[in-house]
Amino acid sequence: MDKKLTSKEVELYLLENTDFFLSRESLVGELSFKHDIGGASSLLEMQVRRLRDEQTRLMDMLTSFVSTGQDNEDLFLKSKTLTLSLIQAKDLHAIKTTVESFFQDVIGADKCSLELASDKEIQKLEADTSLEMNKNSIHMGPFSQEKMQHLFGGGEMLSGVICVFKLNNKFGLLKVGSKDQTKYLGDGDTTFIEYIRDVIASVIELKDV
Repeated sequence: MDKKLTSKEVELYLLENTDFFLSRESLVGELSFKHDIGGASSLLEMQVRRLRDEQTRLMDMLTSFVSTGQDNEDLFLKSKTLTLSLIQAKDLHAIKTTVESFFQDVIGADKCSLELASDKEIQKLEADTSLEMNKNSIHMGPFSQEKMQHLFGGGEMLSGVICVFKLNNKFGLLKVGSKDQTKYLGDGDTTFIEYIRDVIASVIELKDV
């Protein structure tokens, strides 16, 4: 009497002979597998479904890449315009106006302020908000009402980006606020704001204002 094959032995054989069905295509349509919703589908149907799912996944990924590329290009063009405007700015007032207008009118922030602060003023702000105000610190998120009061001087702003940068003998403070509590959640990419910060710091120092 022939030994009966176990399911494990069949599985191992198929794994070692992956071309088994190439010469036995008629078997493919006869095989059935349990469907996710409780029905049954053939191996061919399952393969088609997997191919369609993979195609959908790849299309979603491609759409995401294209969208990200367009967003990055848009940010690049906007930051380029800001950089050129800052280079042309004659004094601190012009730099401040250019930066604040850029974030409010171009980026869509509800509030933006660019300030210069002494070491003592930065220390006080750090004590009032419990946020580290070290060189090149960036804080992003929906802060408490008390912190927003110290940072923006009003209760309308619910989330914001706080960017600190060191100048020759003082500090620079860039504050961008939003009335939307979910606008800045603290887990966003800071590459763009870091670039803008460095441009602002360089322009201020070069113009010695």
